[in-house]
Amino acid sequence: MFTREQILHALSNVVHPEKGSDIVKLGIVSEIESSREGISITLTPQRSNDPFISSIKSNVVRTLKEVLGPEVVVKEIKVQPRTTITEYREKDKDILPGVKNVIAVSSGKGGVGKTTIAVNLAVALARKGLSVGLLDADVFGPSVPRMFDSENYQPELIREKERDLIVPLKKYGVKVLSPGFFVNPGEAVVWRGPMASSFLKQLIMQGDWGKLDYLIFDLPPGTSDIHLTLVQELPVTGAIIVSTPQEVALADAIKGISMFRNERINVPVLGLVENMSWFTPAELPGNRYYLFGKDGCKKLAEKMNIPLLGQIPIVQSICEGSDRGHPAALDDSDTGNAFMALAAEVIEKVEKRNREQEPTVKVEVNK
Repeated sequence: MFTREQILHALSNVVHPEKGSDIVKLGIVSEIESSREGISITLTPQRSNDPFISSIKSNVVRTLKEVLGPEVVVKEIKVQPRTTITEYREKDKDILPGVKNVIAVSSGKGGVGKTTIAVNLAVALARKGLSVGLLDADVFGPSVPRMFDSENYQPELIREKERDLIVPLKKYGVKVLSPGFFVNPGEAVVWRGPMASSFLKQLIMQGDWGKLDYLIFDLPPGTSDIHLTLVQELPVTGAIIVSTPQEVALADAIKGISMFRNERINVPVLGLVENMSWFTPAELPGNRYYLFGKDGCKKLAEKMNIPLLGQIPIVQSICEGSDRGHPAALDDSDTGNAFMALAAEVIEKVEKRNREQEPTVKVEVNK
């Protein structure tokens, strides 16, 4: 086994062809692991598309063997884009100057009802008298238009201060923009990642959002370019993770939590929402059947030291309301009250987060 100092000394002989300096001084060597199995190195080039990175990797292997001995085993050389967090600047406020809080609603996997939670949370917040916007960032599977019964809505463009602004749908007290407003309902969205990210930026920057207490983002399931685009473009106040109680969903929820908690992203996780917590038949409103397990998110929240914001049951009226564009949060019912309670928890956690923590900063990826 070799020490970190020995490996760094060897790598100081690898010169970047364009920069004229060695990769250690340039800070390209970010991680080193040395074990009996071999040496593993992570390189973080200053540009994600550095054309010399392949030759540098070859030079690293050759140099290690030349300096440390031919018996050296180079187990792995990983290349990781360099990500740094910008300092908080006053100009960050000018991106969406009228928006007080940006909330990301995310899930580790699909099919857990993330969009249902995002839509009903937005409506519940609006019912509490707050000004709310909802941006459907699930670019490849936008379902927000159906839940607002507005699949045929076509946004207008207005000219203001030499800028073209996209006018959101206004319904149930919520301003809504979705990629689904720009494609036919039956058509699939076939875009490469950069195209999807570019379109999301356009909806953020050109949306006529005005003054909002909350702008909620319904993110795609998993972790993707869309998530990175959001945290690059806006200082995100906090993230909400949606999951069902079953183990497979909880395992993916942990990944979602870890992504936002990553030191390079550093977005506070406001809490977990457990969807499909139990099934209650309409004819037996007092009965609860735990189809996917009991209190899975509650246990995970305790383990991860984050709040459990709410537990939402499987109720037929939620599904029917979503399909016909009438969110359950509009009704004075048990399910409507559950979403109102969720909204109250989110308000409390956001206010607490804003009192006790510094403003979130954007993430900057150097290219």
